[in-house]
Formats: sequence, structure tokens, C-alpha cells
Amino acid sequence: MHRLAFLLAGCLFLAALGRDGVESWIEATVLPPLVPVESTEVVDTNGALLRAYTVEDGRYRLGASAATVDPLYLDLLKAYEDQRFDTHIGVDPWAVLRAVGQALTEGEVVSGASTLTMQVARLLEDSGTGAWTGKLRQVRVALAMERRLSKDQILSLYLTLAPFGGNLEGVRAGSLAWLGKEPTRLTPAEAAFLVALPQSPELRRPDRYPADAEHARDRVLARGIAVGVFPDEAASTTAALPANRRPFPNLASHQADRIRNENRSTDRLQLSLDAGLQSRLQDLAAKTARETGPRLSSSILVMEVETGLIRAAIGSAGSEEARQGFVDMTRAIRSPGSTLKPLVYALAFDSGLAHPETLIEDVPTAFSTYAPQNFDRQYRGTISLRGALQASLNIPVVKLTEALGPAQLVAGLRRAGITPRIPGGQPGLAVALGGVGVSLEDLVTLYGAFARGGNAVPLSMTDPSTASSRVISAEAAWHLGDILRGVPAPANARPGLAYKTGTSYGHRDAWAIGYDSEHVVGVWLGRPDGTPVPGAFGADIAAPMLFEAFQAIKRDFAPAPPPPPATLLAANAALPLPLRHFRDDRIAGVDIAFPPDGAILAQSAPELVVKLRGGMPPFTLLADGRPIATRLHQREAMVPVPSAGFLTLSVIDALGQSQRVAVELR
Repeated sequence: MHRLAFLLAGCLFLAALGRDGVESWIEATVLPPLVPVESTEVVDTNGALLRAYTVEDGRYRLGASAATVDPLYLDLLKAYEDQRFDTHIGVDPWAVLRAVGQALTEGEVVSGASTLTMQVARLLEDSGTGAWTGKLRQVRVALAMERRLSKDQILSLYLTLAPFGGNLEGVRAGSLAWLGKEPTRLTPAEAAFLVALPQSPELRRPDRYPADAEHARDRVLARGIAVGVFPDEAASTTAALPANRRPFPNLASHQADRIRNENRSTDRLQLSLDAGLQSRLQDLAAKTARETGPRLSSSILVMEVETGLIRAAIGSAGSEEARQGFVDMTRAIRSPGSTLKPLVYALAFDSGLAHPETLIEDVPTAFSTYAPQNFDRQYRGTISLRGALQASLNIPVVKLTEALGPAQLVAGLRRAGITPRIPGGQPGLAVALGGVGVSLEDLVTLYGAFARGGNAVPLSMTDPSTASSRVISAEAAWHLGDILRGVPAPANARPGLAYKTGTSYGHRDAWAIGYDSEHVVGVWLGRPDGTPVPGAFGADIAAPMLFEAFQAIKRDFAPAPPPPPATLLAANAALPLPLRHFRDDRIAGVDIAFPPDGAILAQSAPELVVKLRGGMPPFTLLADGRPIATRLHQREAMVPVPSAGFLTLSVIDALGQSQRVAVELR
């Protein structure tokens, strides 16, 4: 009751000053800073909170205004705390008289008389209510604020500064922490709880004093019903109070930290990310890493093809120290494995060296001192470039890189806006197989160029870029999409996605990058410290994750674009002669490996197995000078021969090289 007496005394003091004295007293008031420091908020493209940062004293103080909260809450707040807020001058004499009268009648304080403006004055200066000097100061600041601020500005200060327990300040922080949502749409019970809590924020915390919190909420609810804020039925629809405080959103932490460090003077930072998609993909990244093995991390990046805007960015599988969650793997420089192979093929198409249906020899080949092998150590012989890329063969892509020159591959990367890290500074043939350092952001940018018909745009988390650069022709880009859509999808995944996997040397990085005409998604799995992950292959662990990521975006892949008018669509036989078979001057002369020269063969069937080595297909086989097989592309064939006698077998390859053997058939 003594607090009401102090307030009444203050009002009498003002009356004693007289009108002129009061005016001078109010005008001379030195106000505290009226723009409190607020938490920096990083929000998504729709304004949903991704992450909030505490202010210097460790409190979450989220800015709020009447426009950011449910009108129901505002009506209930005024009905319970300050019914004449919209009309009084900062102090409500009628409320003082009512409170004093109730206290005299009941013998105890029944209701207070502090207006919302006075509460804001107390919160701004953290002035207590136990001493009459503090209460008088609140009255003075409240009267001065009402002259210098609008009612909406005063209300915004209350909505930003009101305490909600612990380190929570402001109705938005309270609603997010206790209700798990923004206060834009509240039930009557939720609104009543948020009105009641600031009156005694520590003693009404529902996680510590649930009975007191419920009693306070119900009292506010009853007041709302009594004054007609909502109907009686609201009392029958109250839900249980939250048992625990919820964590604040922590989405895109690496990206949020980066953008905040670059914009320290801004309280609200908006990114192009989609909070819902970001949350789903963070869960996917964490689940995949857990299922794949200890100490593993994973990363996902989603780009919108049309704009280059990043719609989701997961830098790690979580915050665990064992997985080095503090490392943003969307930007880490790693070996890309086979993911650069499509660029080599596209450059070969553009240079006139080859066509998707051009045949090439996948045979053991040494490039001076460099002797790469296919990943499975097997060789396919004559194969089309389409098949070679879909099978991710190493020998054909190195042959193409040698013909182009490794510098052309590096130049293509740079046209896409990528700065490759090249060991030793000079690119070699190993660049085609991952002997270069790039990031997941780089690869998504590159594949974005494939999806955009050969034009690359810079990735952005804020505004779409108007700049673009041509990396490959529209025709080459279309051919790539057509080839990569033919790569078999993982088990139980729907086909139709253009994608490529990659595994770096020593199984340190597993990649999968895929695209349709709307989105590019890049996936990485591995250990951030670069140690090997035995048995980890991009096709086995990254590809399923890639398809799951696309499923989190949409149900179906966007349809493929039609081929550009100048696209050469032809089977191998219809190609211009120079494009039918990739010319490799390294090819050795053709040999008949079986039967060997001088062999005596027991021949009971009318056919003989002939095996060839070296040379360039197609091959022509002759028996005693007569053609018995033409246009052979394989190095093993069954050919008709006489049943007995001496026979001369000859072979001629596409380069005109020939060899003959003499055998006896018995």
C-alpha cells in the first residue's frame, strides 16, 4: 500500500507546483535514451527469424511494435494494465484514486496505478519502485515522454523492453521462447499469459512456478472476459502452459554469422533463405552424417537457377565439436573429384573436338609420366562420350583435357567466377580428375551455369545479381543436361535429375551436384579436417542425400528445356566424319591378340573367336583377303571361317593400320 501512497503524494506534489510550475518541471526533464539497443536479427526472405543475437548484457531484446503483435494481445494488455492508455497524459489520476480506494477498503493493494508509460520509464532507467524518489522520477519521465513521443512509440518501447523471465526482454522474445512462435497470432490464453508474465517475470515462469503462472494467466483472462475483449468461451479453451523454455531459432548459423560480421551497424538483416526449407535440410544433413559415421560432417547448398539466390545453406551437420561443426563447409576449399568432368566435355563439344555420340577409346593409356586409371580399374574399350561421362570414366576425360589443354579448363572455371586453387600454380591433366581446390559454392555456381544454358550468375544471399558471364554455349549446356539426366538414380529415387557425383583422392570428399531448370543443389560429405573416410563414395552416400534434398524442395523435377535450334542431334553414323571417333595420336598399332601367329587350332565349329589389341575402331577383319566382318567397334568378335586348312587373318583399323597372322585349323 505504501507504493500507492507514494504515487498519490507525487500527484499532490504536482498539484502543489501549479500549472506553470508543472510545465517547467516537465520541460526540464532529461530523458534517458529512447532508442534501446536491440538484438540483431537475421531473417529469411519472408521475414521469419533465422537467428537472433543477444545484446551486450546477454539478453535477447527483440524489437517490436503494435504492427508485429496480435491486436488481441494489445487490447488485453490495455484492459489489464492501463485502460486509459490511449487518452491519459502519462499518469492516470483516476487509476490512482481507484487503487487507493480499493486499498483502503480491502486493507491491501488490490490493483496498481502505474500506467504503461510509467512502466516504460522504469524499464528505460531500471529505476525501482520501492522508494518514493524512484516513483516520482517515473512520473516525471512518463509525463515528458508523452509530450515527445507518440502513443505508438511508447507502446513499442514497452513491447520491446518488458521482461519475460531470464534473459528475455520484449513480447517477441517472450513469445518465441515460451510459445515457440511470433506473437502475430495468439489465442486468448496465450495472450493472457504474455500479459501476466512481465508483472512478476521470475515468480511466474511456467518452467519453475507453473501454478503461479497459471493463476496469473487466468486472472488476466477473467479481466479480458469481464471487459469484453473476448467472449466467455475463451475461458474454456485454455491450453496447458509451456513446461520448458524453447530455444531460439538457430538456422543458417554460419551464414548468419558471416552477414552479421559484415553489417555490424544493422539490427535486422534479411537473407534470401527459406526458413522452412533451411530447417528441413539441416535435419537431413544431421541425419545423414549420423548414419554415415563418426566425426563426419555434411553440407548442402540450394541455388535458385533464375536469380542465383541461395534458398538454403547448411554449412555443417551440427554444432558438435567431434564433427567440427564450427567449419562452414559450403566455403571450404576441397578436391572436387569427378564433379568437374562435365565442364571438360562441354568445352570439348564447343571446341569441335567431339559430340556426345563421338566414340572414344577407354583403354590403359599413359600421358608421359601420368598414367591415370578408372575408378574401378576396369576399361570399356570403345565407348561413346555420352556413356563415358555417365560412367564417369577417367581415361576419356583426361584425353579430352589433353586435347583442349588444361589451361582451357581453368579458364572455363574462371569465366564462371571461380578462382581455382591449383597446386604448384600450373594446371596439369590431373585438374580434370579433381587435382584442384574449389568449394561447394563454386560447384553450385558452375552447375548453375549448366542449368542456365551456359550463363553463370554470382551466388547471393541478399539481392539477385544483374551480372552474368558465358561459360559454355547453350548447345553444350543442353547436351550436358541431356547426358546427366541419363545417369541412373539411386535406389528408390525418382529419375529425371541431371546430376554428377564425385569422390576425391583417398575418399576424403564425397560430392553430388544436381539440377533441373529451377534449382541447383550441391551436397558434400566428409571430415572437415581432411582425413580419409574409407569406403565413402559420392554415388553411395552423397547421391541419395542429393535426391532427398530435392524432395524437401518439391515433389517433381522441373521439365527439361527444349534443345536450342543449333543443337546437332544425330547418331554416330550420321555425324561428320571427324566427329565419329575421337582422334588419339597416342593409339598404338592394331594387333590380333588371338589367335597368335602360327597357332594350330582344333576347330569344330564354323566360327572362330578373334581378339584385337590397340588400334582405333571401327575395325575390318579379313580371311584370306576377303572381308568377314566390318565396322567392328568391339575388340572381340566371333567370325565365320573354313572348318580346316591354313588361314590368313588380317585386321585394318580406322587409321589404316593393319596386321595379319597365319594359323592352321584342324
